[in-house]
Amino acid sequence: MVVGKVTLEYPVAVSVELLCKVAFSGDVSIFTKACVGMIDAVEVDGDGGPGTVTTMKLNPAVGDAKVFKTRLLSRDAAARVVKSEMVVEGSELSVQFKSQVSEVKVVLAGEGASVVHMTVEYELVDGALLPPEEEARIGQGYLGLIKKVEEYLVAHPTEFA
Repeated sequence: MVVGKVTLEYPVAVSVELLCKVAFSGDVSIFTKACVGMIDAVEVDGDGGPGTVTTMKLNPAVGDAKVFKTRLLSRDAAARVVKSEMVVEGSELSVQFKSQVSEVKVVLAGEGASVVHMTVEYELVDGALLPPEEEARIGQGYLGLIKKVEEYLVAHPTEFA
């Protein structure tokens, strides 16, 4: 079993408290507001706790992917860490991926600023590793969501205060 790993850090011009409250609390409505043109709809199956499945229907402008479906594994509000897995069974991704688990941690980076630390571990069906450009694409996909949320929160600073 070979597990690939993508890691990245992204500085965000939003406070830790606001980013966690809006993007990682379990209320996914921010994604349809912030990600217009990227995400067309979001469906949630569950109570927002572990096991909850979130399905994001992607805009055709995003590329080949049509749906991004994740299952919440854990949320630690005190540590500001959210861990989820991509639901690959029954999707077009099941031909390539055995699993894909992401962990997002938000840390303080000064007043009104934070840093998002993200790790994505994946296992392919064939046991190989993705080429570096494909790993970068995975990281950029997740990072794209965070950037859109950041842009929205900076443009609408009082909406979630």
